[in-house]
Amino acid sequence: MAIQRTLILCKPDAVSRGLVGEIVRRIEVRGYLIVAMKMMQLDGERARKHYAEHDGKPFFAGLVDFITSGPLVAMCIEGEDAIAGCRQLMGATNPLQAAPGSIRADYAQTIGLNLVHGSDSYESAERELAIFFESREFVSRKHDLERWLVEKK
Repeated sequence: MAIQRTLILCKPDAVSRGLVGEIVRRIEVRGYLIVAMKMMQLDGERARKHYAEHDGKPFFAGLVDFITSGPLVAMCIEGEDAIAGCRQLMGATNPLQAAPGSIRADYAQTIGLNLVHGSDSYESAERELAIFFESREFVSRKHDLERWLVEKK
């Protein structure tokens, strides 16, 4: 298994509903490490860059409008197979199709109000993390990661 980093966003609906703590709790209970985290108000330029793969699609403007509608919390999560693991924690994009016990199944209301974003591949994680964080913002948690890997075995 590979140690990976991934971007997780607690979107404006998660922040406004007071669910950031629960989302962070679930990530940490799963054994992942938060190596960067900040609350921010996303501007249109950064939002368009984040959703660039959807540019030209009918829902692109709505994505940008929503993600810039209020504060969000951006996190860099690190751990074994963090990309797939965090996506499993989040559940399917449509909360009605999300696995029971996932964040979206438990708390999300609609596809448009689905609380969280997570990178879907290694390449996406690299690109997205660079949009939200500068390299100096990552904190080394190597000691915590090594301890966790030993305890896991």
